[in-house]
Amino acid sequence: MDRYDLKLKGYVGGWDFNLDDVDEVLKKKSDSPVNVLIDSLGGSLSTALSISSSFAEHGNVHVHFVGMNASAATIASMGAKEITIDRSAMYLVHKCSNIVFKFGQLNADSMQTLIEELQKMKNDLDKLDYNVAGLYARRCKKEPEALMQLMTTGGWLTAEDAKEWGFVDEITDYMGETAPMMTQALASEMLGAGIPLPNVPFKAESNGLESLIEMARNFIGYFMSSRKTESNTKTPVTMNIECNNVTTAMGVDALESNNGTVTLTEAQVLALESAMTEMQNQLTTANESIASLESEVAALKASPADDTTDVVADGSSHETTAADTFYDTVASARKLFELV
Repeated sequence: MDRYDLKLKGYVGGWDFNLDDVDEVLKKKSDSPVNVLIDSLGGSLSTALSISSSFAEHGNVHVHFVGMNASAATIASMGAKEITIDRSAMYLVHKCSNIVFKFGQLNADSMQTLIEELQKMKNDLDKLDYNVAGLYARRCKKEPEALMQLMTTGGWLTAEDAKEWGFVDEITDYMGETAPMMTQALASEMLGAGIPLPNVPFKAESNGLESLIEMARNFIGYFMSSRKTESNTKTPVTMNIECNNVTTAMGVDALESNNGTVTLTEAQVLALESAMTEMQNQLTTANESIASLESEVAALKASPADDTTDVVADGSSHETTAADTFYDTVASARKLFELV
């Protein structure tokens, strides 16, 4: 029997780590303990704070960390009654951040307006940082200044480090919890979010198209769930972002950003999801064809060659073999990946 009542993975605020699912489970088990598994690099601060409050309100939530956990994922756990971590897991806290986009040529007045907007954004982030540092400090039973310094320094903590700081209560050696592995898609996601890469081994991957599909799905989850700090600035910073593959899939010329926030319509998200599904189907078909051809080639190599007296003089024409078909299919698959 699964020992977890709720598994929260992926982007905090996304479909697999959201407040509605948390509240639904907590409501069903209002009079009994709730065991929660967390494996996430973070996401929406707003969602994380709400989940932390829901855990605290329930009063009997046990959170267990596995894999690599950072940012909002750690904040979400703060309201739990008990927090444990697998010995092989990693833990990261850092200062809050926001996306800032600004391209183009500015005169002195426009530059001053941008400076004022960025200063307001910085002031908001400073308040968020102090709030989070206080939340961590109450859990760790330390001064907020110490946690603020840790958030500023950044860097991954081992399970032992996390326990020494007071983020977790106990280190466990649960059977079946495997050590975290790095993938190309995960590394791209972390670097894009400004999260340093931990010293863990990379997982071997069959081809780059699978990584591209995973990164695209992370892109969908990010823009569907991101809740950025609203700005009261009268003059918003507006720009168009050119993402050729994404915009082509959604049937638009460009994505508009207002004060660092990009909003997608439901139709655009569904179009992007449809494109990713089609890519996945093409990948599956290509993999099946390659596997079949590899088997045929292996069988041909294992069988004795046929005797022949035919001589091909100039190589301009010859019978197509299974090996030729195999290499053509691989080349087609590679072209498909390069076009995406």
